[in-house]
Parts: sequence; C-alpha cells; structure tokens
Amino acid sequence: MERVFDLDETLASVRAALEVGNFQAAVGVLEQLRPADQAEVFSELDEQDQEELLPQMDEEDSADILEWMDDQEAADLAESLSDQDLVRIIDEMEPDEAADLLGDLPPERTSAILAALEDPDEIRPLLVHPEDTAGGIMTSEFMALRRRMTISDALTAVRLWAPDPRAETVYTLYVADAQGLLCGVVTLYELLSAPPDALVRDIMRSDVIAIEASADQEEAARRMTRYELLSLPVVNADGRLLGIITHSDVVEVIEAEATEDIQRLGGAQPLTRAYLSTSVMQVARSRVGWLLLLFLTETLTGTVLRVFEGELKAEVALAFFVPLLIGTGGNAGSQSTSTIIRALAIGEIALRDAFHTLWHELRTGIVLGVVMSAVGVVRALLWHTNPGVALAVGVGLLLIVIWANIVGSLLPLLATRLKVDPAIVSGPFMSTLVDATGLFIYLSVAKLILGL
Repeated sequence: MERVFDLDETLASVRAALEVGNFQAAVGVLEQLRPADQAEVFSELDEQDQEELLPQMDEEDSADILEWMDDQEAADLAESLSDQDLVRIIDEMEPDEAADLLGDLPPERTSAILAALEDPDEIRPLLVHPEDTAGGIMTSEFMALRRRMTISDALTAVRLWAPDPRAETVYTLYVADAQGLLCGVVTLYELLSAPPDALVRDIMRSDVIAIEASADQEEAARRMTRYELLSLPVVNADGRLLGIITHSDVVEVIEAEATEDIQRLGGAQPLTRAYLSTSVMQVARSRVGWLLLLFLTETLTGTVLRVFEGELKAEVALAFFVPLLIGTGGNAGSQSTSTIIRALAIGEIALRDAFHTLWHELRTGIVLGVVMSAVGVVRALLWHTNPGVALAVGVGLLLIVIWANIVGSLLPLLATRLKVDPAIVSGPFMSTLVDATGLFIYLSVAKLILGL
C-alpha cells in the first residue's frame, strides 16, 4: 500500500537536509513524491532554497514542479535560474505549460530561451494567443490523422508518436486534410475495435465540436463540460487545426475562474499568486480600492439619515430597527445576486432571459418579504413599540426585500450586458447599494404611516 503524503513530515525532512547542505538527500525525498506533492513541498521552501535545489533535480522532476506551481511563483523561480538550467528544464515541459511560463518572463529573455530550445516551434505558436483565450490554454502536442489512412496505419502512427503514458491527447484523435483543416474525430477505442484494413474516413465523425483560438477560455470550459468532452480541438477562423485543449486544462481554468469570482464576491481584486506567498502590501492593495469605493457609497446611508433627521427625532423607536431592515435587505440582495451570477456562469440563463429572471425574482421577493414582514412586526410588538411603528417596520421589510431581489437580479445581467464580470457588482457592493436605498424606503414608509 502506498504511503500517504504528509506535508509537514516531508517538508521537515527536506529542510533538515538543506540545513546541512545535503542537496542529494533533499532531492531523494522529493523524487519519491508525485508531481503535485513535489510542487506543494517546493512552494513551502524559502526562495533561496528553491533556487539552489531546483537545478540539482532531474529535468523531468524540475519541469513537473514548475508546471504544478502557481504561475507567478513559477515565473519568479524561473527568473532566478541561469539560461542553461532554464532551457534544460523547459525542454521537458509540456508545450502549453512552457508557453505560459515564457509568457510571464521579460520578452528579451523569452527570445533567448526560445533560441536555445531543442524544439521551439512547438511553443512559438502558443505565445501569440492571450493567456485567457482558448488559444492561450491549448497544447500543440497532438496528433492529426488523415482520412485515407487505414486503421492499421493509424494505430501504428499512434504507437510511434506516443507522447507520454499519462497523456490525455491520445484518447480522442482528430482528422485533418492536407491543408490542415479539421474534418473529423475518432476515439482510440473506435480505432482499436475497427477492422485493420478499414479507412479512417469510414469510422470518423465529421460533426466535430471545436472552438476558435480567440474565444474566451471560460467558453471552452463550458463547451467541454456541456458535451462531456475529454479534449476540445482549437481552430483558426479558417478552420485549420491549431491545437487541443485537454480535460486537465479545463479543470485549471474552472478553478482559476472560481477563485477569481470568490475573491471578487468579497470585494477584492483577485490575487496573482498563492495567499501566503503574497506580501501584506500586495494583499492590502488588492482590497483598498474597493474599501474606499464602498466607504464613499456608504456615505449615502448617512445622507439618508440626515434627510430624515426630523422624523427620527419625532419617533426615536424608528432608529431601533434601522440595522435590522438594511441588514435584511443587503442579505436578500446578496442571495439573489449570487444565485443569478452562478446561473449565468453555468449557462442556465442568458441576457435573453432577463424579463423571465426579473419576474422570477420579483415573485420570490414577495414570498420572502411577506415572511420577513410578519416576523418583523412580531419583533417590533415584542419590544413594546406602538402599532404604527410595527406596521412601518412590516411594510418597510416587505418593500425592501422585494426591491433587493429586483436589484440583485438586474445588476448581474446589466454587468454581463456591459461585458463586466458580474462578480464585481455582488457582495459588498450589492449590500452597500441596498443599505442606502432600503433605508430611504423604510423611512419614507414610516413618514407616510405615522404622518410625520
């Protein structure tokens, strides 16, 4: 039975070896681990230890570590290596991973490294695509069959090519014509089960699901998820096969996009590296902009209170319920916003569904508003406030929850229409907006009911 990986124990062993300058012992510990575990241990080491240890390791292990590390950490580590060591390691990396790493280095150094690589032509085409596009995450390491090949020849070609026993690129094989235009797809299982003298064109499917290199990486992830694909071919505007996106690439995209959205939900700019590897000043910079903006918008709440200062003096009990009402409104709006953002992200709704979405949230808001209104009235009466104030609290809660649901459903759709990440308008921003408007609704209702 394989031994379970223990980060603390392994890290202690590596650090103990490094403290006495025994690099071979440290390398020996790391070589027993899987690539993902190697990268996790490596990320916990001091920068100086990383810079000294990586060149001592086998090229394949070093390549795996850089591939599994966070992009910014890998780029920083690569910057510290000599050109000779970096070339040796990049030669063992997957083309798409190598392109991502080189894309984070200064252009002059990227050119120098490319010139020294054994096969730079695998990587160069990948560098021209922005990293958040389908072309930016595709790999050029794939095999294209020809329509007139026999099944026997096709299988022989697969055996000769065989990039890696763990490669994801051999399960689904694509067929291209003499001009490189994508014209079909066939699975490895179909090749193995077909008669050896049959032609590839006889068993291939011509209705290939593909994506253009300029498309957003999130669209590539959605397409692969929707159609349960192990890989997705990437083509140019003319339909020429450029590369493929594998399942592991999509997992990384989904994780990165989810991380980015969650950080934005909290009112902060996404971090470019692992949390504990990000300095205090960088974390602060990622948050201070939104904090200042939210601080300024929160002053609207103070403005509303100043407008209704006379009414609050006349009926002090109204102030007791301000936190309750604006808090409920902010929470209801955040619930609505997060639900709509998720539905947009996974394709359950689109801009064309705006009216239906609004109607759905309006009815939901009415139901929730009635429930919260009843609870609010009971709570107000239990505090022995006069019935007029209790009624104002109940009606205010009903209207605020309905309003919060309306705003919470419209803002993400509006952001999508303006091509802005919907996560930006959620979380604290939603709560702040509903705080001010909800307070205005509550005090306006109280003024009307109590005749202030």
